[in-house]
Amino acid sequence: MSFELARSRIRCPLDLESPGKRSGNLALKYSDNANPLGVYPVPIMAIVGGPGPTTLLVAGVHGDEFEGPVALIELFQQLDPARVRGRLLFLPALNAPAVRASSRVSPLDGANLNRAFPGDRDGPPTAMLAHLVESVLMPGCDAVIDLHAGGKASFFTPCALAARTADGALSPANMALAEAFGAPAIWVLGRHNDDRSVNAAATRQNVPMIAAELGGNGAITPDILALARRGLRRCLAHLGHLDGMPLADCVSPRVVEIADAGHSLHAPGQGLLEPLVVAGDMVREGQLLARLYALDDPARPPVGIHAPTTGLVLAAGARGHVEHGDFLALVATELAG
Repeated sequence: MSFELARSRIRCPLDLESPGKRSGNLALKYSDNANPLGVYPVPIMAIVGGPGPTTLLVAGVHGDEFEGPVALIELFQQLDPARVRGRLLFLPALNAPAVRASSRVSPLDGANLNRAFPGDRDGPPTAMLAHLVESVLMPGCDAVIDLHAGGKASFFTPCALAARTADGALSPANMALAEAFGAPAIWVLGRHNDDRSVNAAATRQNVPMIAAELGGNGAITPDILALARRGLRRCLAHLGHLDGMPLADCVSPRVVEIADAGHSLHAPGQGLLEPLVVAGDMVREGQLLARLYALDDPARPPVGIHAPTTGLVLAAGARGHVEHGDFLALVATELAG
C-alpha cells in the first residue's frame, strides 16, 4: 500500500516506498512570529525490507513523554533492513514542537494532539498533524503502535492499551497485539475513551492498534524503557516484521477497564498531597489512597481520598502540591474471564 501524501499540507521529502533505511524531516509549514517564512521539522524514518505488512510506530504525541521517542529512535538505529519484512514507518516525535519545548501541548497553538483527531488539513499545526496521521498514513498501514507515558504530571504502571471495536466488542487483533507487547497490564478502552485520540482514529480507520503507557514523572525510568524495547520487538515479531520473540515481561497480564468516569480521581481542593499507594498497586473499594492537607488552614484535619472501586491503580499524580481539580489517580477494574 502506498500513501497519498499529497492529501496533506505537511510535506514529506522521504522516499517511503523503495527498499532501504532512511531518515529525514516532515516540513510542517506554519507562519508565526517566531518562524514566519520557515517550517517546523518533524522527524520521520522508514525501513523498507522484503514483502510484508506496513506498521506505523508513533511517539511524542505529548511533548513531555520521553520513553517512547528514545525507544523508537534506538529501534530504528538497530534494525537491519535486510532482516525486516515489510515496511516500518517511524514518527518518534510526532508533536515535535511540543517535544522540543518539553510540553504536553504544542507551543504553536496550545493544542493537545491526542485530543485533535481526526484533524484538519487546513487547520492549525496540531490539527494538520492529526489529519496527516489519520487520513494519510493510517489508510496505508496494517497496524499502529503509539507510545505514551504519564508526562510531568503523572506516572502510569506499564500497560498496553487496546480499544474495543466500534460496536463495543473486544477486538481480537488489538488484544493479540497488546498481549504481544508483554506489559503487566492491558487497559481495554471502551465507552470512556476519547474519540479525539490516536486509538479512536485507528478504530475509525479499521487499523489494528495498541498504545502503551510507560511510566512518566517527566523522566525516563530505565526498567520501563527496557520493557518498551522488548515490547516493540515482540510486537514486530507478532506482526511478521521480525523473526524471534523476546521474552515477555509478563505472561499473564491483568486485563482492566475504566468502568465509570468517576474512577478517575481529582483533587477536591487545593493543598499538599500525601500519597499512600503508587501506580501498579491493587486496592479495595473505600481504601484510603491519599491525604490532602490544607496549606492555608494547617489546623484542619486532612481530607481522605478513597478508592472508588476495587481494582488496579493504573496511574497516580506526580504533584506534591495540587490545585482543585488536579488529577490524583486512575483506578481500573479487572475484566472477568
